[in-house]
Amino acid sequence: MSKPKAWVSRPFFPDIVDRLREHFDVVQEPEERSFTPDELAARLKDADAAIVGLVDRIDAGVLAHAPGLRFVANLGVGYNNLDLDALTAAGVGASNTPDVLNETVADYAWALMLAAARRVGEAERWLRAGQWQGSRFEGWLGADVHGKTIGILGMGRIGQAIARRAAGFRAPVLYHNRSRLDAAIERECGARYVDKATLLAQADHLILVLPFTPANRHTIGAGELKAMKPTATLTNIARGGIVDDEALARALAAGEIAAAALDVFEGEPQVHPALLEQGNVVLSPHIASASRDTRRDMASLAVDNVLAAFGHGPCAGRPPTILNPGVLADAS
Repeated sequence: MSKPKAWVSRPFFPDIVDRLREHFDVVQEPEERSFTPDELAARLKDADAAIVGLVDRIDAGVLAHAPGLRFVANLGVGYNNLDLDALTAAGVGASNTPDVLNETVADYAWALMLAAARRVGEAERWLRAGQWQGSRFEGWLGADVHGKTIGILGMGRIGQAIARRAAGFRAPVLYHNRSRLDAAIERECGARYVDKATLLAQADHLILVLPFTPANRHTIGAGELKAMKPTATLTNIARGGIVDDEALARALAAGEIAAAALDVFEGEPQVHPALLEQGNVVLSPHIASASRDTRRDMASLAVDNVLAAFGHGPCAGRPPTILNPGVLADAS
């Protein structure tokens, strides 16, 4: 009996892929790149399962060419690249990789925030350009983080991990979320709930951690940026599209906020040209979860989900992080 076919859209850890090969004929792309809808359709037309990344848009148009597809595992906690309604309607299960990346992403959020506040990127570029002729007492003045108010917009597990780190900086934490956390979690995180307007007005360093939905598009736009302190920094490790990148570039140029740090962008991998022109913004290519251990954990969880969907492994029949469990219930 032939094995089902699995398509893997990017190279990753061979020993983890080998677990998939035990039960599937695996076709794995040799390099990571973006695929057009037609290319995705061609690669999935004979596939029973797929492991994809955040740039792989799986929608009704692609699914129309993949009649045998039963399960898609997404390498990431966010899944706005997946049309979950279309997948469910087609009877295709889907999963993501939550929780295994929480602490690593929280570390990176702090790294970006610190780099923006203390002007690390600007100073390094200046030094590399041969501009350093000696220290200046009033040169490269940045903003402190210790003792300053940290604002978190979106207080899921990653937001909570970010908040817990603030204790080491003796920094008070304000947060806004679509629903308030239990008092016990607030105490654990040292965080106080406020409305969005208060968060914008009082945060010295604002970090965005909310998921992308159509309703969240441009949650931070020109008006929100004007409402922030002119000394504030903005860090986005959530999703591109939550921030109006053009409005942010204008705000940075006008001094409406002091600095920004971005790991995600509208239309990535493209970056708004006006952001590239601003020295007071730290830019990184969507790598908040990119530690060796965490990326291995993400890949392993994606494989676990595929195996479980096809009745293999300790979670056989119960993919651990399935997004639409009703699909498997309907198929059983």
